Amino acid sequence: MQLADIRAQIPKEVYAALEKEGITDLRPAQEKAIKNGVLDGKSLLVCTPTASGKTLIAELAAMRAIMNGEGKAIYIAPLKALANEKHKEFRRRYGHLTGIALSVGDIDAADPHLAEYGWIVTTSEKLDSLLRHHAPWISEVRVMVVDEIHLLNDPKRGPTLEVIITLLRELVPAIQIIGLSATIGNPKALAAWLQAELVEDSWRPVELRQGVYYNGAIEFK
Repeated sequence: MQLADIRAQIPKEVYAALEKEGITDLRPAQEKAIKNGVLDGKSLLVCTPTASGKTLIAELAAMRAIMNGEGKAIYIAPLKALANEKHKEFRRRYGHLTGIALSVGDIDAADPHLAEYGWIVTTSEKLDSLLRHHAPWISEVRVMVVDEIHLLNDPKRGPTLEVIITLLRELVPAIQIIGLSATIGNPKALAAWLQAELVEDSWRPVELRQGVYYNGAIEFK
C-alpha cells in the first residue's frame, strides 16, 4: 500500500508532513492497521517487531483526531528518556500543525498549561498524577497511545498503567486506544480486554537470524 492510497482518509496537512519526510510506502503493519480501522477511530493492539512502523500507526490516529477537531491525543511512554525522544520527533514532524507538550516532571503538579496543547507526551506515572489532580482537559482526550503496553504485566509499573487505562476508558467511553508492543505473550487476551482489533505481523526491516559464533566463524541455523 502506498501513502497516496490513503490521501483522502487523512488531513491534507498530515499527508503533506509525511510526504515531506519522504514516506511513500506503507509497511505491512501499517497497511493492516488501516484495514482494521485505525483511521475510523477503532482501537488497535499492534504487536509487531521493533522498527516495523508501529509509531506511525499511532501518529495517524492522533493527528487525524487532532486535525479533525475531535479532541486531544495522549502518548504514554514507559520512560522519561523515551518520552523526550518522541516529543522531539513529533514536534519536528507536526509542530507546525498543533501544540505538542511534554509532561514528565513533578508528579504532584497539575500542569494546567497542558489544556492549551493538542498532543501530550507523558509517562504513566505522570498521567496518573494528572488524573488524580482532576485535570479538566482529560475529557477532551480522544486518542490514547500506550507504548510498550506489555508492561501491564510488570509487577512495579503494571498496576499504574492498568489503572490509568481503566480510568480513561470510564471517563471517555469513546476513546480510541492504540497499544504498541513487540513482545506480548497473550495478545488475543489483551486485545479482548482493551476491546481492540489485534494487528500482528512478523515483517522487520532487517532479517533476524540465529547462529553460533565459534573459533572465528558464525554458523547460522
